[in-house]
Amino acid sequence: MPVTRIAIRAGKPATYRKALMHEVYEAMRDVFGVPEDDFFMALSEHEEDTLLFGRSYLGIERSDDFVLIQITASNTRSEEVKKALYRRIAERLSASPGIRGEDVFVNLVEVTKANWSFGRGEAQLI
Repeated sequence: MPVTRIAIRAGKPATYRKALMHEVYEAMRDVFGVPEDDFFMALSEHEEDTLLFGRSYLGIERSDDFVLIQITASNTRSEEVKKALYRRIAERLSASPGIRGEDVFVNLVEVTKANWSFGRGEAQLI
């Protein structure tokens, strides 16, 4: 049930954008056990002046290929599972579409099960 928002610098081809979303989804399937078809993502592209980030925050050198990934998910996973997800996302994005681990920024936002409605105005999880 995660909802994922991805922000990148404008100008990447469709194949890059599709691979980026696919690999993040597959990482969530690998580590979080996200079921088939539980796929809710938005990717936004930004010009240089609308995607700002610390180029060397915490000693990590980031390039123009910086990717900001924000995942909203239920608060049911341990810290170890969260760390495994961050690693798996970086691994998968390194393989396809070829993003350096230094350019992968992940923010996990946790919510309770009462904070979801998947349609029809119903709270399916409570």
